[in-house]
Amino acid sequence: MIGGRFGKAVTAVAATLVLSLRLAVSFPIYGQQTALPAGSELNEQVLDVPREVFRSESAGGRKSYLVNLGDLAFNSPSLLGGVARQAGMSCGTCHVNGASNPKLYIPHMSTRPGNFDTTGALFNPKADNGVLDPVRIPSLRGAHLLGPYGIDGRNASLRDFVRTVIVEEFAGPEPSAALLDALMAYIQDIDFLRNLSLGPAGRLTARASDAERRGEVLFVKPFPHDPTMSCATCHVPSSAFVDHRQHDVGSGGAFKTPTLLNTDFNAPYFHDGRFDTYDQVVAHFDRVFDLGLSPDERRDLIAYLTAVGDGELLTEIRLPLRGGAGSAHEKVERRAGDWAIAAASVAVWIDGGTIVDAGIGLSAVGPTTIHVDRAAELLRGSAPSDELFAQAGEIAAADCVPIADGRGPVDYKRHLAGVLTTRALRRAAGRALQQEV
Repeated sequence: MIGGRFGKAVTAVAATLVLSLRLAVSFPIYGQQTALPAGSELNEQVLDVPREVFRSESAGGRKSYLVNLGDLAFNSPSLLGGVARQAGMSCGTCHVNGASNPKLYIPHMSTRPGNFDTTGALFNPKADNGVLDPVRIPSLRGAHLLGPYGIDGRNASLRDFVRTVIVEEFAGPEPSAALLDALMAYIQDIDFLRNLSLGPAGRLTARASDAERRGEVLFVKPFPHDPTMSCATCHVPSSAFVDHRQHDVGSGGAFKTPTLLNTDFNAPYFHDGRFDTYDQVVAHFDRVFDLGLSPDERRDLIAYLTAVGDGELLTEIRLPLRGGAGSAHEKVERRAGDWAIAAASVAVWIDGGTIVDAGIGLSAVGPTTIHVDRAAELLRGSAPSDELFAQAGEIAAADCVPIADGRGPVDYKRHLAGVLTTRALRRAAGRALQQEV
């Protein structure tokens, strides 16, 4: 539990965010009411971007309250101000699933899809530097390893950088310390996608192809006209493929070294997103540093970059079928399609008239989905009955942690959690016993 003065501050932040999300009405992207220039593309409904992988979950645990609160804030328009809030934009608009957004395009702020001028006049006139100088939208995967922050590496502190983006670039209100704590917890918990082609020190594993191995040799090979330099000098394999420094690599200014991890999913490339493919990136460095790469060497280097930039994606889940199973979901909402005031999802498995396994989950009555383990334990080994299900409902009501907001007070939400759990268990048991469809 989070207690004391800090806990009260976090609870206040959570209540404010939930209420603002309920009340926020996004302006349309097109039409006379739009807050954005005609032709804008936010691409917020993209489905082919991998979901976040969280360090806490990878280590066998669960995301903390702060991480979930930060996730909520990250995707809330209330964090930003002015035009961005009117348009229903959030941090998650540019960083879809904590990564990037290769299709985001706003006229007069972008020169191509996937880049954006953070010092333009649209979102905060005070930040306008009078120059159209967009930068690509970086992925936040592995951000805890990738300081300094900003495309130009202007901030040593991720916390200071996030505050600058909210207040100075998007004219948002000054975030509280508790809100920044939550945002930091969320961003720093986002991990790289696992890459089975790379070992612990960033070296290729045994599954690498011959072309990828030849590319790895080229990657660490000294440049012909400067033996102190190689690709690996800046993109250090053992350090998440970064050196935490800024360089001018024919870019017209010094920009920080980007990571190469998971970059297969992060096009466009270069500080301003000018390149669409690895082939274009390799051709640029070959020309600027006079590397003299042959066509075969270019292909090998591209094969290596593709291997380094890969990531493991979940494409299928297979669950064994178990006999005697039944499930149900119950919720209460103010109107059809609205967010639930409270909801309960349950599953039971019945064999020989006895509940052999059960699971109960509650939503909208706490900062995260609540697993009511005490009630599930009560059910196991018992015969299904209305009395038993009512007892489980009482436990669910006691174990949830709702907050008061515009949808109702705490006691009302607890009451709903108990009633919905009882009702869902009754339906699930009927389906398990084939008494209800």
